[in-house]
Amino acid sequence: MTDAPDLLAPARTQIGWLADGVLTSETLLDLYLERHHRLHGRLNAVVATDVEGARRRAREIDERRAAGEDTGPLNGLPMTIKDVYDVDGLPASSGVPKLAERPPTVEQESEVVRLLHKAGAVIWGKTNTPRYAGDVQTYNKVYGTSNNPYDPARSPGGSSGGSAAALAAGLTALEVGSDIGGSLRNPAHSCGVCALKPTHGLVSLKGHVPPDPGVVAAPPDLAVAGPMARTIDDLALLLSILAPGGDADGGIESIAGLRIARWVEPSFVLGAEVAEAVGRVEGLAADAGADVTEAKPAIDATELLDVYVRLLLPIVTAAMPPLLRRFLRGVRPLAARRVSPGVFGQAASVVAMTQSGDEIAAAQRRRAEFQTACDEFFGEVDVLLAPVIAVPAIPHNTERSLHRRTIEVDGASVPYTSLFQWISLATTCHLPAAVIPVATSGDGLPIGLQIIGNRGDDHRVVTVAGLLHDLLRDRPEAVRPPPLD
Repeated sequence: MTDAPDLLAPARTQIGWLADGVLTSETLLDLYLERHHRLHGRLNAVVATDVEGARRRAREIDERRAAGEDTGPLNGLPMTIKDVYDVDGLPASSGVPKLAERPPTVEQESEVVRLLHKAGAVIWGKTNTPRYAGDVQTYNKVYGTSNNPYDPARSPGGSSGGSAAALAAGLTALEVGSDIGGSLRNPAHSCGVCALKPTHGLVSLKGHVPPDPGVVAAPPDLAVAGPMARTIDDLALLLSILAPGGDADGGIESIAGLRIARWVEPSFVLGAEVAEAVGRVEGLAADAGADVTEAKPAIDATELLDVYVRLLLPIVTAAMPPLLRRFLRGVRPLAARRVSPGVFGQAASVVAMTQSGDEIAAAQRRRAEFQTACDEFFGEVDVLLAPVIAVPAIPHNTERSLHRRTIEVDGASVPYTSLFQWISLATTCHLPAAVIPVATSGDGLPIGLQIIGNRGDDHRVVTVAGLLHDLLRDRPEAVRPPPLD
C-alpha cells in the first residue's frame, strides 16, 4: 500500500489488509492512535486507552499470523468499545467517578469482550457514555462531553454516543454499544452509522456496567448489547461474533416481493425532514418491487409508551437510595392525579418508580399481549420502517433535569422525553431493530431509519437493512463521512 490507508474503509477491508500482509496489526493500531490524538480535542469520543496492552496483543497476533496460525475473523483488527464493558486494562467506569478509580486489572472481562478477543480483536480504547449510560446524550463528570463529528455544537446521541462518534470519525471500524432507551439507535441516527438493537437476550450483557461491578443479577428486562459499524456488511460480521449461529442472510435475496410496512403515528412527534427521509425510502423500496403499506401492530401508541415507562423506570432506578424512594412513595398520590396518558412526564416517572410488584407484573402481562400483536403483524409483513427520533442530532442540552428539557422540532418546543417515543416499540416488545443512515438534512446532518422485525428475526432485519442501504448508496442525499480531514 503506497498511499496512507483510509481508516474509514470497512472493517472487512481492513481485515483483508492484515490478511494480505499490507499492514500489521501494530502498524494499523499506530495509525488509529495518531488519528485519535489529532481529533480528540474536537470530539472527546475515545476517553480512555490502554496503548501498551493493545500493542502487546497486536504484536502477539502479528506473530501468530506470520506463523500461519488462525487469528480469528477479526485477525488483529484494532477497535474501541463502549465504556460500560469490563476489559482487562480498561475497566468500565460508565461515567461514574467512583468506578473510574477502579484498578486497571479486572477479575473477569465482560462476555462480549471475551468473544471479541477470541475473534482476534485488539481493543485499545473506551468510548464515552453518560453516567450509568442513563441519557440520550453523552456527558459525565469523569470525561466530560462528547461531540458530534458533523457539528461539535451537537450531541452524538447517547448512551452509545462516544461509540457512534468514534465510528463516524474513523477512530474504529467496529463498536459494541448497549440499548435500553434507544442507546444504540439514537447515536447511530445522530452520527450516520449503522447499529442493531438485537432481540432481547440474544447478546450477553454479562460484565456490563450498570449494574455495579460484582453485583450478581439476572439480565435486566429491556436492556440489550449490540453491534455498531459503518456498513451493514460489517454489522453482520460483528453480529456473527457476538451471537454465533442463525441464518446469515435471513432467507432474503432481494427487495422485490418484500412486504414492508411504514409506521405512521400521528400522536408521536416527527419533524418534516425526518418524515420526508423515511417517506423517500418507502418510495425507493416500492420502486424496487417491494409491497409497501402504511401499517403497524395493533397496539395503541399511548398505552405502548405508558407500559414502556412502567417497565423502564424500575430498572434504571433499582439502586435508588431508600430515603429518596420513601419520599417518592409519599408524593405518589399527588403525582398519580397529574399523570397524562402517553406523556413521559415527571408525574408518570414518579408513579413508575414506586410501583408495587403486582403493578410491574401487570405491565409485563400487557407487554405479552403487545408481543402477541407483533407476532400477528409480522406474520403479514417482513419488516416495519420507522423514524428513530423526530429530528437530526440535537444541540447539546444538559443544563436541566431530563423532564425540564425541551428540543425544537420544526420551530416548536416539545418535551425532551419525546426522544423515547419511536424507539419504544422495539424496546418494550423485545424486537430487533437495525438503523441505517438514509439522508442528509439541510444542515448537513445525518438522518437514520429504523428497520424493525419480530423477535428472533435479527438476521432478516440486518439483511433488509443492507438491501435498503444499497438503494441509497449513490443518491445525492446519501450520508457522507463528516468533514474532519
